[in-house]
Formats: sequence, structure tokens, C-alpha cells
Amino acid sequence: MLAKPIIQELQNTVGKDRCLTAPEDLMVYSHDTYSGKKPDVVVLPATAEEVSKILKLANRERIPVTPRGSATGLTGMCVPEHGGIVMAMSKMNKILEVNPEDRLAVVEPGVLTNDLQVAVEAAGVFYPPDPASQTICQIGGNVATNAGGPRCVKYGVTRDYLLGLEAVLPSGEVIKTGGRPIKNVTGYDVTRLLCGSEGTLAVITKIIVKLIAKPEARRTLLVAFRSIEDASTTVSRIMAAGIVPRALELMDQHYIRLCENMYHLGLATEAVGMLIIEVDGFAETVDRQAKIAKEFCEAQGAFDIKLAQTEEESERLWIARKMGSVALFRLSKTMLSEDATVPISKIPVMVAKIKEIEKKYKMTIFLLAHAGDGNMHPLLCYDPANKEEAEKVENITREIFEASIALGGTLTGEHGIGLAKKPFMHLEISPGELELWKNIKKSFDPNSIMNPGKFV
Repeated sequence: MLAKPIIQELQNTVGKDRCLTAPEDLMVYSHDTYSGKKPDVVVLPATAEEVSKILKLANRERIPVTPRGSATGLTGMCVPEHGGIVMAMSKMNKILEVNPEDRLAVVEPGVLTNDLQVAVEAAGVFYPPDPASQTICQIGGNVATNAGGPRCVKYGVTRDYLLGLEAVLPSGEVIKTGGRPIKNVTGYDVTRLLCGSEGTLAVITKIIVKLIAKPEARRTLLVAFRSIEDASTTVSRIMAAGIVPRALELMDQHYIRLCENMYHLGLATEAVGMLIIEVDGFAETVDRQAKIAKEFCEAQGAFDIKLAQTEEESERLWIARKMGSVALFRLSKTMLSEDATVPISKIPVMVAKIKEIEKKYKMTIFLLAHAGDGNMHPLLCYDPANKEEAEKVENITREIFEASIALGGTLTGEHGIGLAKKPFMHLEISPGELELWKNIKKSFDPNSIMNPGKFV
């Protein structure tokens, strides 16, 4: 509980209507899709100046501050583990500039990712990163987590489109990193240091993103296989052949059947594995790319191939991949989505390992993957109150991470560390590297007020 003078000072900074203390408000801002813990107060700043004043107060009083976007995260990154202040950025939601000539846009952190994409495409340019929650997630949260998505196989993740940032340090000092030029190699790359820092170093208040030319056309294929091994092997062969799809997604039979039962899409439920392959580029080249991809699939034993001819057909082919998690949430009290990631050549081995773990623990693992970049998404539905189920999930998660690391992979391809993966950090990060991270944290945040309790 914060003292009344502290609450009064916060109210004087942002106004009573943007300083929330009611129990129902604290509950709303307590969690993401992973877990929850109530803050003492929620503030909704509208300017960098307000952010600065709040952080000066918090730093002076040693009050924890947890920055928050739309809370679509899956690891507890924006959960206020030590209470204190949740700083929700939704009021800073202006698209300040879209500049096709310089191929950049300037936005505040509370802008929804999809709103940015719509705005820039209306101007004839393209912002590729597409996290699954893009219609509701905020661009500031994307930067904080270095968010990815299906199109990352071709276009890269959020950090690949960052030119510069405005951020407020815990001291209240406003800094600017990077800038507007495409090429900028002056000194340390603080822009990319803040990207993926999960709110542990500073609060981002302005973002300059790089834009690229909008692809003229795309073609989407939905391909069914009689074995998950054939589907996963096809992924590595397509990539090795030099085709770089816009997206290359894998779904297993558990997921396919669940989606078909809910959405009645006409999916081939006898398929044990299914791929969504999407290519884009100049209109005269996409048909040839789609034809080559189709031939690879046929050679690998695909028995049902749907090729979209229109944008509407393409969107329909994506429904299962994008909306299947809704069906999963209906199966039990909790749906856990992991994102262990391996080198592309190791995808077949990792898929086999996940299926082996499934048999060992006699618990269904729904498998999705951004297969084009090795980003695996094993999904588990369970009741946390059921001790037996909870223990199984903990063991399954540990073995999946161990398998990923053994194959030269990583704990997370796009979800981040947060609270969920903190217990597994030792599998990937050496004590020496972790100590370096702690020293970086101390140089930015000597009083450790920024999102404490997370990975540093």
C-alpha cells in the first residue's frame, strides 16, 4: 500500500481520472495471459513529461514501476511482481508521422500494431512484423519484447525495423537513441539494447520504425501431409532450396482437428501435419514461387493442397492458424504456449522430440510452429489447481527447453523471458553473461525500480 501523499503526487501529475486505485481497476491491470499480481496503483501517462515525473517520484521513493502495453504477453513480463506502480501506456496512442519518402513512421508506444500497419499501407508502404495479437497489442510492447510473428521468416522481427527511440530513464531523464537515417553506426546501439529489455531498463515514449515497399501480390497454400515428419522435413527442404516464404507455418493433427470442430473450415482432419506456405513479391514471380513450393510438397508426400487465388481465400486459409487458440482456451482453465526455437535443420528432430515427450507424460501437446524460422509453439491445456497436471506441465516444459538447447536452440524465439522462463535461464545463459546483464541493469537502473523480479 502506497502512502496517501504518494498517491496525491501521482494524481497531481496525471489527474485523478488517470490515477487508478479502485480494487476492480487494480485487478484489471494485474495480469497478462500468464499470471497476475495486483499493483498498488495504476497510472496512465499521456506525455513523456508525465512519464518523467512519475519515474522521478518512483526512483526517489524506491517504488517498483512496471510498464504495460495491452498485456497480451505469455510470460508474465508486465505482471507487477512486487506491486508498486503499473504504468499503462494506452493514452500515448498517436501516429505522429508516416513518411513514405524517407520510409519511416514515428509513433507513440500505445499505438496498436494493426493500426500502424493499416496507416502505412494506405500510404503505399509496409511494416512487416505481425505478432498474432496484432489487432490488440501495442507497438511499445512489441519493442519491449522484440515481438515476432509468421512473417518474420522473410522479414525479420521488431528490432529489424527500429531506427530510433525516445525513452525515459528511471532517473526521469529523457534520452533519444538512434535517429531517422537508415544507416546509423554512431557508438553503442542503445536502441537495440532497449528492444527486448522487457521494461527492465527504461520506459519507451516514442518509436521510429523503418518501412519497406509493399509487396504487390501474395499466394497462400494450405498443404496436408500423412505424417508430421514429412511436413517438418518439407520445411527444411523448401528453405534449403533458396525459396524464402513470407510465412511457413506448421500445425499438427491435434490442432487441425480442434480447429475443424470449432470453425468447420473443411480441413483434412486425416492429416497428421499441415503447412501454411505463403509467398509474396512482384506479381509475375509469386505464381512461380508457389508452383515450386507446391512441387516440393508433392514430392514429400502431400495429399491435399489448397492454393488461394484471391485475398479473401488467403485469409480463410489463415483462420485455423490465427484463431485456434480461442478453441484451446475452451478446453481447460489454462492454456500454456511455449516458444522454444531451434535451427531450421533441426525442426524434424525437435518435432519428434516433442511427440516423444507427449507419449512419455500421456498428456496432449498441441503443436504449432513458425516453422520457417524454427520457432516451435507447443501448447498445453491444463488446470493449475490439479497438482498432477501442474507437475506434468512443469516437467514437459523443462524437457522441451532442454531439448531445444541441446539442438543449438534457445528458450524463446519471440515471447520473452518474463516470469515464466526465469527458472530455466541457466540452461542457456552462463553465469558470466548473466552478471554482464546485471551490470547493464545497474547502470540504467541503480535502484532497481524498473520491472523488478524479472530476468535480471
